[in-house]
Amino acid sequence: MSPSRGETACAFVITAETAADVSAREALLDRAMGPKRRKKSSEKLRRGRRPSEGLTFVARDASGAVAGTVRLWDVVLGEGGRAALLLGPLAVDPAIKNTGIGSALMRHAIAEAARLGHAAILLVGDAPYYQRFGFSAEKTGSLAMPGPYERHRLLALELVEGALAGAQGTLKAAGRKLKAQRLPLAA
Repeated sequence: MSPSRGETACAFVITAETAADVSAREALLDRAMGPKRRKKSSEKLRRGRRPSEGLTFVARDASGAVAGTVRLWDVVLGEGGRAALLLGPLAVDPAIKNTGIGSALMRHAIAEAARLGHAAILLVGDAPYYQRFGFSAEKTGSLAMPGPYERHRLLALELVEGALAGAQGTLKAAGRKLKAQRLPLAA
């Protein structure tokens, strides 16, 4: 991958996340986002759910270690609303930030979501960063996140023109639920 202006070169490859990546991804998210990451409104939509099929990615450095991660989740826009995706978290190992990994993960995730036929992606994030990928708050004025969030940070990207026209209400979790783990019965 070639770095964008202001980014340093770093060799990495983007692959589908595997079950073997879970502990490395969680450790990376803890380093990059801190202990309060599980209290965010976006987490309420992810809790107890599986990410959208085919939309979990990691960036691996030259040694094969997980250096970045992004996942997309199925949501519904309001009560009985249309389907969309919620992107997040996007994270890069703090030791190698500004090397183009986050941008490459974003571009890859958006391209795959479009290829799989999804119509829109929403996220909660910094507009100055996500604008370069086409995200804005322009079409999220009638949408809301569950729980506290900063309204100006709710951003969207239409992959299909008009996909968010008339969308309103609070985002709701959708998609596949995590299977409950069975606990052994006491003797």
